[in-house]
Amino acid sequence: MIQFDNVSKQYWDGNKAVNLINLHIKEGEFFVIIGPSGSGKTTVLKMINRLIPLTSGTIFINGKRISDYDIHELRWDIGYVLQQIALFPHMTIGENIAIVPELKNWEQMKINERINELLEMVGLEPDIYRSRKPHELSGGQQQRVGVTRALAANPPIILMDEPFSALDPLSREKLQDDLIHLQKKIKKTIVFVTHDMKEALKLGDRICVMKDGEIVQIGTPEELLANPENEFVRQFVGEEQGPYMEEFSLHDILLPISEAEQNGSVISASASLEETLSLLAINEELAVEEGGTIIGMINRQAVIRKLARSMQREVKS
Repeated sequence: MIQFDNVSKQYWDGNKAVNLINLHIKEGEFFVIIGPSGSGKTTVLKMINRLIPLTSGTIFINGKRISDYDIHELRWDIGYVLQQIALFPHMTIGENIAIVPELKNWEQMKINERINELLEMVGLEPDIYRSRKPHELSGGQQQRVGVTRALAANPPIILMDEPFSALDPLSREKLQDDLIHLQKKIKKTIVFVTHDMKEALKLGDRICVMKDGEIVQIGTPEELLANPENEFVRQFVGEEQGPYMEEFSLHDILLPISEAEQNGSVISASASLEETLSLLAINEELAVEEGGTIIGMINRQAVIRKLARSMQREVKS
């Protein structure tokens, strides 16, 4: 859906923010771009909707060069969520959400229905919140509104630039969980920038690791954890905080099993982390077997949450 062909960005002072990158982001994919400060990840994101012009190469959306799109139509068809939530303070929540639909000349009844639908989708009661001003909402609630505003005109692509990094840890984790559930419903193509590997592992279908304006590795969370390309990726993923790898046990992350799930692939309860990650790379979920009996289920989110908690404990100790 989104294709980068030999794309570079060089500024007037000679600084090359992005250097000859090639990547393909699939339709409906949650694609995470991660790297340290100055790696070029936000530049890559902003080139998609032409907020930053590229110096060389070509970006395609659905096979069409982005330079061939009308700039306004391109941006109206790409939702954008920032770290700085940037709601208009003098406008109500409903008015903030309605901006792009109004620019696209939607009928007022359709706009009102869309506002209600989106607020309900993110857990904000429309009768309570649509008439409030941004300052009456918490940071987490404001960011939920930022997500609904990006979704308002039903764009096929959503760009998210470190949207949760300014929030407290509890709000951040809740919004990450909400975004995972929301994506299962809306199935948008999401390009998400973060500097937090735990967040990337939790959210991404695939992760693009960048350093010094270049792509170091692209892979699923399981692939990055099990087979880091080099020392940089290994350290960035956190593999060197090694003890948690040896302590890994599927018993710690078992989920309830339902009849619908019992026909899936099966893994032994004694499987290693490496075996688990390899199987999860090709199976959305796995039934866990012990002594000939299915004792529960696991999925990628459960494994990533376990690893993230273990990594945090290692950092603190």
